Amino acid sequence: MCSIKLPENNTTLPLRKSILDLPPCVHGGLIRKNAQKYDIPESEILDFSANINPLGSPFEYPGSGLDLQQIMQKALERINQYPDNRYQEFRDAAACFLGMQIQAENIIPGNGSSEIIRLVAECIIEKGDMVIISQPTFDEYEQQCRMFGASFLHICDDAIFNVSDALLKKSKILFLCNPNNPTGKLVSRSDLIVLAQRCAENKTLLFVDEAFSELSDPAQSIADVAATNDYVFVLRSLTKSFAIPGIRMGFGVASLKMAELLNNARLSWNLGVVPEAIGTALLDMDGGCNSQYLIDSRELIKKERQHLMELFSRIRGFEPKPSSVNYIFVDVSDMLMDSVELTYRLASHGILIRDCSSFYSLGKDYIRIAVRTREENDRLAKSIGKVLTEWGKEQAEEKLKDTLKAASEGTLASRSTCEYYPCHFEGQDCTFCFCPFYPCEDERTGGKCIERSTGGRVWSCSDCNMIHKAEVSQKILDILMEKGSTEENLKEAWKRVVEPLL
Repeated sequence: MCSIKLPENNTTLPLRKSILDLPPCVHGGLIRKNAQKYDIPESEILDFSANINPLGSPFEYPGSGLDLQQIMQKALERINQYPDNRYQEFRDAAACFLGMQIQAENIIPGNGSSEIIRLVAECIIEKGDMVIISQPTFDEYEQQCRMFGASFLHICDDAIFNVSDALLKKSKILFLCNPNNPTGKLVSRSDLIVLAQRCAENKTLLFVDEAFSELSDPAQSIADVAATNDYVFVLRSLTKSFAIPGIRMGFGVASLKMAELLNNARLSWNLGVVPEAIGTALLDMDGGCNSQYLIDSRELIKKERQHLMELFSRIRGFEPKPSSVNYIFVDVSDMLMDSVELTYRLASHGILIRDCSSFYSLGKDYIRIAVRTREENDRLAKSIGKVLTEWGKEQAEEKLKDTLKAASEGTLASRSTCEYYPCHFEGQDCTFCFCPFYPCEDERTGGKCIERSTGGRVWSCSDCNMIHKAEVSQKILDILMEKGSTEENLKEAWKRVVEPLL
């Protein structure tokens, strides 16, 4: 057998240079991965990182008239045949679902959003073309365009409508997600129509991702504009709206001319017979975007979103942003725990949230949390409370170690500043920023057990200032510096210093 020694350098591979630095897609399978990592049964893990309709799929919804097993069984009768690549029934159903005088000929079927984004990028982008992306947003737009050598201009979502004509002229595509992922912001139809007109005048394709439209406000869709404008493309997804992430289904809407060319270019037989049958049945439900199932979904989302907003607003360091859809974007920059650590700690409790540090320019200051049922939302809130309590205890232990080390080295002096100063009174001593006795659970100190905003009870030190009195702080520190274990010295400090003051 003849062996050939190949160079190890990736740049010598027979591949486009534009794909050599692509990051891998690591999304999906989170429940299984975390169940294995933390030894938690999959059934006990709640996934708030996936923005799925909290009402569940229409197959679980009373009155939908849909029987999943029956649909699949009928589809499997065609398993020995190639699918009809025209997908006429699916395209008819998609057009009727949208209404607005959209025709089947305007529809491009796809195996999920990512395939359709790839199709558009592949058919439009040439090496060196510039693409505008409203940020922060879904990273697949950049991922797919990078495949074909695009360069990128990132514009803050608040400024996207002020982009100059000069920049539009230089750009092949402008990507905009509406409602936006991860922020939940919804742009009005009227504003989008103005932007669409400007894009058409400058021959820039306006790509509007309406994956969450049915779970927000379908009236803001511009799918009908895409059907008559060669420079507008609208993406729709069945995954989120119908809670079927395991079935990859979506479709694009474009002008008759554009849709014909994209359908000619897409992968042949990109839908199997089972996904095609399921997608067609879902889109065929009476009422289309305003079926009773989707109306009830939007009502549930609105109610539970408000409930979560109220809970989050009472958590110190949480700043939930207004949302129009089934997830909430939360600023955690004022917490002493960043988004990465919070996500990790919640996962160990069987709660998955979306750490937004992978989104462009967001750093570790934001998380995204899906809206689920009341019971699940309350479990999330309680778990956040547990994580914060655990973290507080750990911080108290670590701060105490640092304080004792500094004292033993002679570098500690009474402090009158800390992250919370003044949290009790002007001139307080902050040697022990985190109380070494927490939670003492002795109401004589002024502390008390209170109802946690997220549910349950927690020990509150807000009315206790004992540890911040300079003379008390120094006496406690002196005892903690004595020989013996820290645990024993803490008991002794409580007995000799705190007890006489109560």
